[in-house]
Amino acid sequence: MGGAFAVAFTPAKLDPADFETLQAANVDNGEKVFWAGGCAGCHAAPGTTGEERLVLSGGLAIHSDFGTFYAPNISPDKSHGIGNWSLVDFANAVKKGIDRHGSNLYPSLPYTSYVRMKDQDVKDLHAYIGTLPPSPEPSKPHEIAFPFNLRPALSFWKLLYFVDKPRVELASSSPEVMRGQYLVEGPGHCGECHTPRNALGGPEYSKWLAGGPNPDGEGRIPDITPGSPDIGNWSAGEIADYLETGFTPDFDSAGGSMVEVQQNMSHLPRSDLEAIGAYLKAVPAH
Repeated sequence: MGGAFAVAFTPAKLDPADFETLQAANVDNGEKVFWAGGCAGCHAAPGTTGEERLVLSGGLAIHSDFGTFYAPNISPDKSHGIGNWSLVDFANAVKKGIDRHGSNLYPSLPYTSYVRMKDQDVKDLHAYIGTLPPSPEPSKPHEIAFPFNLRPALSFWKLLYFVDKPRVELASSSPEVMRGQYLVEGPGHCGECHTPRNALGGPEYSKWLAGGPNPDGEGRIPDITPGSPDIGNWSAGEIADYLETGFTPDFDSAGGSMVEVQQNMSHLPRSDLEAIGAYLKAVPAH
């Protein structure tokens, strides 16, 4: 009975017909989505630099209260990566948290944010990843104890926390703020760390971007709303400067896991960084 209930609430897979009407894949845009999404941050081998960061062999350990998750190989390798995945297989993983065999994926893949991505961006990202070097490195199995290793139970978790609506309703609807909202709430998945979570690991959307304990267990992730004691007095331009250069307005520099995020974001055009800044100044303060 419980298993049938779980299956009933597994999100439906995407309709392949929705992807047949999209424009041809734009690899250049796919590269921008790649950096906005921080793909190399998790899926490049830990410690790699330069061009080696484009070899998406996986292996990064993601520690949590539920166990240790390992980022998988998502290179174009056909044996150990996703070289045999169709566009729709890829889109179902990214936007629905479902693997190509129909099983739930753990939300260590931030599909709770990626669900907000545009189908065209997902198609472009899939095409760009297909241009990267394949890696024959097998993915590491997760280290998760019972009962968290029961993937069907994730259907209940998704029922509670997996929503695709905007995280906040904004009074401003300027194109710049809307672009920033898309980048932050979708591919940028900023809320995955900057929004607190409850005991089940579900995002507390009423406290959107208000900060909270570091998911890795050390220190805290800061509030990045206008009420923040850390960046609340920064202008939108200063936020964009920080994402571009890694330096704060008082000439401090990014630290911890934000170093990786900043390095990824620095690949985006200045207009996108300014849009992120505009959105972060428009969200409700905490």
